[in-house]
Amino acid sequence: MGASVNRQVLLAEKPTGKLSPSHFKLAESQIPEPKDGEVLLRTRLISLDAANRAWMHGATYRAAVEANTVMAGGSISEVVSSKAPGFVTGDLVFADTGWQEYAALPAKHLIKVPPVAPMSHLLSVYGIAGLTAYFGLLNIGQPKTGETVVVSAAAGSVGSIVGQIAKIKGCHVVGIAGGAEKCKWLVSELGFDAAVDYKNTALFKELKAAAPKGIDVYFDNVGGDILEACIAQMNNRGRIACCGAVSQYDGAPSATGPRGVPGLIVVKRLLMQGFIVMDYYDQRDKALADLQSWVSSGKLKVQEDIIDGLENTPKALIGLLNGENRGKRMVRI
Repeated sequence: MGASVNRQVLLAEKPTGKLSPSHFKLAESQIPEPKDGEVLLRTRLISLDAANRAWMHGATYRAAVEANTVMAGGSISEVVSSKAPGFVTGDLVFADTGWQEYAALPAKHLIKVPPVAPMSHLLSVYGIAGLTAYFGLLNIGQPKTGETVVVSAAAGSVGSIVGQIAKIKGCHVVGIAGGAEKCKWLVSELGFDAAVDYKNTALFKELKAAAPKGIDVYFDNVGGDILEACIAQMNNRGRIACCGAVSQYDGAPSATGPRGVPGLIVVKRLLMQGFIVMDYYDQRDKALADLQSWVSSGKLKVQEDIIDGLENTPKALIGLLNGENRGKRMVRI
């Protein structure tokens, strides 16, 4: 096996304001021994997600991350040794290993994944990002040909895929992203019909110009004022898929927006539903087959942002929360 030390990134203290590198510390421990029913894994790629920040606040759909424990996070990992049926050395899995080089986990918590080249696609388009985009848009948004779909955090890992799937389904697609560069990229590279810069003070007006027929489906990754602006422009019987609220995760939660929502939901008969990708895991095979066919035919472009080195994980997450990334950000170990 070579190495005898397990390098780890711990959450040194829970942040009260903005996340900074000082909230983390590097540590070393022994490589764990798998018990019966467990598998020893070597981490290959760590997934970085805005949700990592939310877990520091308290329990969500998973337990909160406590101070002085290994920072939580999903990864693509390789089986080093197995004391569980169904897993052999060399198998690849998606696992909640946290930010460390090795982990021993119960086999029942692992999801086996096929070998794919490049391996990074297992975290982006064929991983949680791609599946979140697919199920949130298609199962909750239910877009129909000719409808207008708007997606926020459109240059991020989920949003960039949502917009492209909506185009595949024949929709008019508007992305909301931060900065002129990202907006230009969404239109010129990913084929969005229009993109609106949320940093622009005239957001409401620009959105109206980009979606002149109103909004039928809004895929919300941010919450806050952007959600408020979109709800005001929803068409009757519009659908809103609530995926995340990144505007509320880091630092002091915003006290504004969305206002006037209950009345608009009633008057416009809107459907607004939150979801977690695991809700749809029984439909995973069909989703992956569709995603693979779109990627191989060139209809769906995969954008990844890969950073090397476990020690760079804290900085990489902070950058993600500040909107540095295009597409799926991950750390290669």
